Amino acid sequence: MLLKRFAPLLAAAGLLASTVPLLSATQASAAPAADHLRQKPAWHRCSPELPASYECATLKVPLDYRRPDGRTIDLAISRIKSENPAKRHGAMLLNPGGPGGSGLDLPLMMNEAMPKEVRDQYDLIGFDPRGVGASSPITCGLDEAEQNFDRAYRPETFGSDVTWAHTVADKCREKAGSVLPYITTRNTARDMDTIRAVLGERKLSYLGYSYGTYLGAVYSQMFPDRTDRFVLDSGVDPQRIWRGMIQVWATEAEPAFARWTQWAAQRSAEYGLGDSPRAVSETFWGLVARADKEPIDLEGLKVDGDMIRAARGVFFYPAQATPLVAALKAAAEGRPLPEGMTLTELKRLLTGGAAADPASDNGTAVFWAVVCGDTGSWPRYTEQYERDAAKDKARYPLYGDFASNIKPCAFWDRPLEAATPMNKKANVLTVQNEWDSQTPLVSGQGLHRALKGSRMVLAAGGEGHGVYLADPTSCANAPVHAYLTTGKLPAQDVTCQNPPSGERQRGSLTPSKPLPIPSGPGRF
Repeated sequence: MLLKRFAPLLAAAGLLASTVPLLSATQASAAPAADHLRQKPAWHRCSPELPASYECATLKVPLDYRRPDGRTIDLAISRIKSENPAKRHGAMLLNPGGPGGSGLDLPLMMNEAMPKEVRDQYDLIGFDPRGVGASSPITCGLDEAEQNFDRAYRPETFGSDVTWAHTVADKCREKAGSVLPYITTRNTARDMDTIRAVLGERKLSYLGYSYGTYLGAVYSQMFPDRTDRFVLDSGVDPQRIWRGMIQVWATEAEPAFARWTQWAAQRSAEYGLGDSPRAVSETFWGLVARADKEPIDLEGLKVDGDMIRAARGVFFYPAQATPLVAALKAAAEGRPLPEGMTLTELKRLLTGGAAADPASDNGTAVFWAVVCGDTGSWPRYTEQYERDAAKDKARYPLYGDFASNIKPCAFWDRPLEAATPMNKKANVLTVQNEWDSQTPLVSGQGLHRALKGSRMVLAAGGEGHGVYLADPTSCANAPVHAYLTTGKLPAQDVTCQNPPSGERQRGSLTPSKPLPIPSGPGRF
C-alpha cells in the first residue's frame, strides 16, 4: 500500500514555560564532546528483499538535549546515495508528515519518483522521527476506540468525551511519561541537525510534507545557517499549532462543500442530487437528518449523520463526493448502489481510507505527544471546549463541533519549551494545492507569510493533500524541480493552473498518490 495513515498558536517569545532554560540553536547542536556527535553510522543493507543501495543505520541521540551525555534513544535512518558524485550537491532529508509518520522508506520512493536531474544531486536520507517506528517507539496502550478523536458534540455525550480525553492523557502519561515531554517538534529538529552533523554535511537540504512543513520551518528558525534547499509541501500555519490546525479543517470544509454543491448540481442528470447548489445542499442535509434518526446499514456498518459529516475531507474532491452521497442516498432508500460504486469503496470514502491501526497506537501516541507537547496554548477548562463546540457546530455545520470538541491536550502536562518563534529569514520554497483538505490553502498561505524570504508555488485548482511528485500531472512539479536543481528561488510567487481534476480523474474515485503523504482525516 503506497498510502500511509498518517492535521491556536499564541506564538510565545521563545522562552520556556517553566524555569528550565531554553536552548539556543547553538547550544542545541553543539556539545562536540558528546558521543552522539562522534558516532559514525554503521550502514548496512536494510533488507535482502530491497535494493543493496538502500542502506539503514541506527544513531544514538539524547532524549533531552539539555543533557547531551544523559539518557539516549535510538534514531533509525536510511539512505540511497547519489549515483553521480560529480553532480552531487549534498544530503536531502525527507519527512512524510504525521506527526507520527514513518519516513524510513521514503528514499526508496523518492528514488523512483524524482527526475534524474534532481535525483543526481542528493543523497536521499530517510528517518523515523523520535518515538516513531524503529526510533525508540512509544505507546500509550490505546485501543481502537480510544485512538479515534472524531467525536461530534452533543450535550448528552460531552461527559463521555471528557472521560475519553482524560483517559488518553492518563494512559499516555502512565505508559510513556518519562519520554513524552521530549517527543516534540523542536527536539526532532535537533535530531535532524544531529543527522546532518553525523553525515558530515555543512548544510542540510529537506523535503517535508504536511506536518513535515512545520518541522522544516522550525529547523530553519533554530538552525538558519545550516538550512540549504528546503521544500515545504502542503503547509502547516505556525500561528495555528495545534488546536487551530484542527479547527481549520472545519472552517475550510465550508467553501469546499459549497464548491461541491455546484459541481453536483451541474451533473444533476447523472447523480440526481438536485439541479441547483441549494437543492444539492438540501439533499445532503436531509440525508444526514435521516441517518441520525435511522442509521444506514451497510452490511453491518451503521452510518449515522455524524459519520457522514466526519467524512468532510471527501468534499474537497467533488468527483468523489458526488457518487458517495448518491450511493448513501440509494442505500438509505433501499435501492442498489449506483453502477461503479462498490460497498468497499463506499466504506473507504466514508472513513477516509486511513483508520487507526488497531494493532498499534504508535502513530496516535506520537501525534498527541507532539500536538499537545509543542505548545501550551490548549485551553485547560472543559467548559471552553463545550462552548466552542456548540458554537462551531452552528457556524460550521459540516465539521465545526468535531474540530472544537475536547482533546487529550486539555489534560496534558505543560510543555517544557515554548513554541518556536518565526522571526528569522528563511529562503525556502513552499508548495500548495488550492483544494487541500488537511492543510487547507489558508494554512499554506500562513506558513508562507510566517517564513520571511520564502516563495510559494500554488497549484490553482489542485486537489488533494501533497503536491510535489504526489500528483505526477501537477503544474507545481516543474518549478520545484527547478529550485531543487539550481538552488534558486523563483523571483516571485508562482501560481500555475492545474488541469481540471474531473477530467484527469474521470473514471476513478481515488486520486493518484504514489507517495506516502498523510491521507487520513485526522492527520497532517
